[in-house]
Amino acid sequence: MLPGVIRVAAIQMVSGPRVDENLAIAAQLIAAAAREGARLAALPEYFPVMGMHERDKVAVRERPGRGPIQAFLCATARRHRIWIAGGSAPLACADPGKVRNSSLVFDDRGRLAARYDKIHLFGFTLGRESYAEERTIEHGSRVVTVTMPFARAGLSICYDLRFPELYRAMGPVDLILAPSAFTATTGRAHWETLIRARAIENLAYVLAPAQGGRHENGRETHGDTMVVDPWGEVLERLPRGPGVVIAGIDRRRIARLRRALPALEHRRLRRC
Repeated sequence: MLPGVIRVAAIQMVSGPRVDENLAIAAQLIAAAAREGARLAALPEYFPVMGMHERDKVAVRERPGRGPIQAFLCATARRHRIWIAGGSAPLACADPGKVRNSSLVFDDRGRLAARYDKIHLFGFTLGRESYAEERTIEHGSRVVTVTMPFARAGLSICYDLRFPELYRAMGPVDLILAPSAFTATTGRAHWETLIRARAIENLAYVLAPAQGGRHENGRETHGDTMVVDPWGEVLERLPRGPGVVIAGIDRRRIARLRRALPALEHRRLRRC
């Protein structure tokens, strides 16, 4: 039997360059989500550090299973008995000058349940704005899903949203996690459209925690953290600033919509 409505939380932050301060803020917001009955709390991309320079995240990278960021996620999940999706954390890779931008999911006992390394790396140049994640990030290559007691979730990070084939490769999922740090420019133009499109075409909920505000390094992120249902309706949102967005996900609703509109079964162009 499918479970009823499950409360999930998307956390918005305006992270700065100091890991300890960011973790303290994340702890307060996760605690607030737990008090509201959320079974899952999802943090945004770069939640532990939004450095003054691109290479700052390399300086605080951690080996898998070791370091204060991972210890925080583990301990906080165990303390509140809540699943936590740690938007992205900088993990060590073979290249000493780069990191893997990794989404780490911990279960409600503090055990690592899944790791996804961001596959698509953001590159953007428009006027004086320029970003090239490939300079400091080594891309991943593996599609990752994780089965929770209340949902089968597909993992993605930020720029991945522009590549719908990633989500098709996940197979049917109940929930898509899309932690992000969209720029103000691209966010205004595309954020809501992309989030709602991924929900509609996959007939799945999308949990989209974001960075949202003016950061200490001068960068402006778009924010607008939201939860979107399988019909593309925005259930809850937070335009700007730190906070928590909570909404219910209902697998029975997914089942009803997929029976009414079996688009996933109607696909004809499939990769062999």
